[in-house]
Amino acid sequence: MNSPEFLLRWLLRIFGTSAAFALIAVVMPYDWMNVIHQRLGMGTLPNMPVVGYLARSVSLFYALLGGLLWVLAADVRHYRALLLRLGAGIIFFGLVLLVVDNVEGLPAFWARGEGAIDSLFGLVICLLAARIKPEEK
Repeated sequence: MNSPEFLLRWLLRIFGTSAAFALIAVVMPYDWMNVIHQRLGMGTLPNMPVVGYLARSVSLFYALLGGLLWVLAADVRHYRALLLRLGAGIIFFGLVLLVVDNVEGLPAFWARGEGAIDSLFGLVICLLAARIKPEEK
């Protein structure tokens, strides 16, 4: 039961589901976003069109990624090569986020956690996908 395929399939589903929850932010009222922003200690969320656009479009992108992870989880052997590349891309994405989050002055838990978790997720995808026997052509 603890085969690399089984573990990878469940990891992709867990992260895919959590990413899909970003759909909530796509339709979340500004007032709710502002409350969350303030509770994170970042002051009042600017009520500007670009802020709403970025919050909602990034959330929609994360939800799209969540759906993609579910599709990939359906056949990890078939998508092995893609998963190896996706994992490497997520590692890089996480490392860039470590820098961006710190430069932008996000709270410490966020700045230290987001990029590290993403990079670790990408690394685990790569390690598990690498242990899966490639499909024969």
